[in-house]
Amino acid sequence: MRIDKYLWCVRYFKTRNLATEACKKGHIKVNGEAVKPSREVYKTDTIIVRKNQINYELLVLDIPESRVGAKLVDLYRQDKTPAEAFEQAELQRLAQDYYREKGEGRPTKKDRRAIDNLLNDFQEDTPDELL
Repeated sequence: MRIDKYLWCVRYFKTRNLATEACKKGHIKVNGEAVKPSREVYKTDTIIVRKNQINYELLVLDIPESRVGAKLVDLYRQDKTPAEAFEQAELQRLAQDYYREKGEGRPTKKDRRAIDNLLNDFQEDTPDELL
């Protein structure tokens, strides 16, 4: 079975076209080598799928006839993705949320006017020798 079809069958991609594009971009590796979408997949192959900044490691257990239900996916592949990959992705997500929360960042026009008014009031109240 082709690698793009296999990844679609075991539900790593929503459409076969997305799986094909991932192969063309080099996000899919079989046994350590970047592959084309037409590469055949065999039992005991190790597949690395780069998706959402996580490298998923899969071991092919069997080849499905067609797309399988979510409950049956584990019959055809074994997920060997290390837990550290998911933890790192979660940390990146949290760091991004912490870095810039909604409403922070560049001041709005209203904020800028308030800052200008505050600075003008400060300059008017401060004696000239302190400035």
